[in-house]
Amino acid sequence: MCGIAGILSTRLAPIIAIEAAHRMQSALAHRGPDDSGLWQSKEGQATFAHRRLSILDLSSGARQPMTTPDGRFTLCFNGEIYNFRELRAQLEQTGICFTTTSDTEVLLRLYEREGIDCARRLRGMFALAVWDAKERIAALARDPFGIKPLYLHRTSTTLAFASELRALVQSRLFTPTLSTPGVQRFFETGSVPEPLTIINEAECLPAGSSLRWHDGSDTQHVFWRMEFAETKASPEGPAITAREALLDSVNHHFVSDVPVGIFLSGGIDSTAILALARATGHNGVHTFSIAVDEKDADESPIARRTAIHFGAEHQEMRLDAQVARELFGLFLPCLDQPSIDGLNTFTVSTLARRHGMKVVLSGLGGDELFGGYSSFVKIPKMILWHKAISRLPGAVAVLSRGLAGKPQHRRLAEFLQSAGTIEDAFASLRGIFSRAEAARLTQWITGDSAAAPLPASRPMPWIACIGNEVSRLEITRYMRNQLLRDSDVMSMAHGLELRLPMVDRMLFESVATIPAPVRLQHGKQLLTQAVPEVPAWVVHQKKRGFLFPYQQWLAGDWGQAFDESAKGAPVPVTAWYQNWSLFILRQSLANLGLQT
Repeated sequence: MCGIAGILSTRLAPIIAIEAAHRMQSALAHRGPDDSGLWQSKEGQATFAHRRLSILDLSSGARQPMTTPDGRFTLCFNGEIYNFRELRAQLEQTGICFTTTSDTEVLLRLYEREGIDCARRLRGMFALAVWDAKERIAALARDPFGIKPLYLHRTSTTLAFASELRALVQSRLFTPTLSTPGVQRFFETGSVPEPLTIINEAECLPAGSSLRWHDGSDTQHVFWRMEFAETKASPEGPAITAREALLDSVNHHFVSDVPVGIFLSGGIDSTAILALARATGHNGVHTFSIAVDEKDADESPIARRTAIHFGAEHQEMRLDAQVARELFGLFLPCLDQPSIDGLNTFTVSTLARRHGMKVVLSGLGGDELFGGYSSFVKIPKMILWHKAISRLPGAVAVLSRGLAGKPQHRRLAEFLQSAGTIEDAFASLRGIFSRAEAARLTQWITGDSAAAPLPASRPMPWIACIGNEVSRLEITRYMRNQLLRDSDVMSMAHGLELRLPMVDRMLFESVATIPAPVRLQHGKQLLTQAVPEVPAWVVHQKKRGFLFPYQQWLAGDWGQAFDESAKGAPVPVTAWYQNWSLFILRQSLANLGLQT
C-alpha cells in the first residue's frame, strides 16, 4: 500500500517534471512513511514518484518505482495483489526468476508478458502506472471496484496522475478552479461521483478501467464490468457457495508480512470477517472498535463481547464530544475531495495505528452485496407508490406542494415529478439536498448560474429484478464514490492499509450467480447462513450502522462553527447532515487552496 504520482509529457522540461513529481511525492508522504522513490525515463518523457508503506517483502529490494532487468518496463504501483503467489508460480514455470518476494515484482513481470491486459487477472486493489521505454507508451489502470483512487490532469501534451487530489494540485502544473458539476453533485449526494472531481482541471480514472498514453494522446478501455449472472440453482446450495467464496476472500486478504487486524463495529459484516478469519486459521487477531456515550449509537458492548467470544485481542477507544473535538482538528486537514463521511474511519484508524498496526480488514461491502440497507426494501415500495399516484389525476401536483417541510420530503416531491425509475428513487433516498436546492446552493458557492446537466439515465430493460439494480447502485454510487474513497483517504492518513474482503472481484463473481431473492433476503440471511458462527446477539440486534452521534454533537459543542457555514444559504438548511455537508465542503476546498 502506497501513494503514487507521475507525469507523462512531450513538452515539459525534465527538470520541471522532476520538481513537480517531488512536490506530489511530498504531499503523499503520509500514505507511505517507510520509503520513497523518484524515477525519470532517459529521455524525460515519464517521471514517477512513490511513497511506500512496507507490507509485502519489507526489504529495500521491493522499493518502487521498479524496473525490469532489461530496463524496458518501469512500474509505479499502489495497492495489494492478493493472488500474486499464484501468478508468481505461473510465471516461474515460464522461466522467469524473481529477486524479491513482493507482489510488485510479480505485477511488473506479468505486465512484461501480457501488457495492460494483465489487469484482468489481478485479484486485489490497485492503481498502477507502467512506462514502456522501447515504445514510449504508458499504461495506467485501476481496480474493478475502485478501492484505490487515481486522479488525472490532462492537456494536449501532458498527463499527470496522483493517488490524492491534493497531491495533484501540489504539482503546480495548473491552477485549480471550482467545478460547478462537481459542487452540485456533492450537494445532491454527499460526495463527488467519478469521473468528476471538485475541480475542473482533474478527473478520476473510472474503476475497472485502463488508460494508454502515447505522445500526448490517450485512450481509455473498460476491462471489467459488474454483471449479475444469476443461475437457477446451485448444486451445493447458495449458503455453501457464499461461504466458500467468503472463506477464500478472507484468506487471500490475510496475505501479509506484517500483522493484520480487524475493525470490529459490532455488526454482522465485521463479525463475519472475524469469524471467517478464525475459520481460516488466523487466531488471536487484534480487533479495534469505537465506543460513544450515546447509547442508541454505541456498539462497543457487542463488539467487546464478540471479540472475547472469538479470542481476539480487543482494543477500544471511547469517543465523547471532547475527544471528538480533538480528533476533529486532526481530521479536517486530511480531507481530500469533499464527502460527508470519513470521520468514523479516521477515528478507528487512529486507534489501530496507535497500537502499531499497518494492515486492518473491514466489513465494508457486506450491506451492498447481501442487501443490508433499507434501500433494498424502500426503493421497490417507492416505485410502486410512484406508479399508483401517477395514475390519479392531479395527485402528483397536490402531494408535491405538501411535501415541502422536511429535507427528505422535498426529495420525495422531486421523485414524484420524475419518471419514477430506480435511479430516481435511489437519488431521492440517498440524497442530501433536492436537485433544485443543490442547483441554488451551487450558484451560491460558485457564482455560476448554470445548473449542471443531470447524468443520463441508463436504459434498464435488461434488469432481472429491482434488487440487483439497487445492489448495483449501492456499489457503484454510494460505496464507490463515498465509502471507498473516504476509507482510503482516512486510513492512509495514518499510514494504515485498509483491506476489504467483501469488496473482492472473485467473491462478487461467485455470489452474483445467486438469484437476488435469495442473496438479498431481509436481515442478510444468506450471509448469516453462510457464516453460522456469527453469534445470535449480533444477528438479532437492532441495526445501527457504524455511526457517531453527529446530531447531538452539532447541537452542542460544534453547533456554532457549523451554523456559520450555512449562514446566508439560499435554501433551508434544516437537517444536521445538511449543515455538515456545507462545513465539510468549505474545509475540503480550503485544503485544495480554493476559497468560497
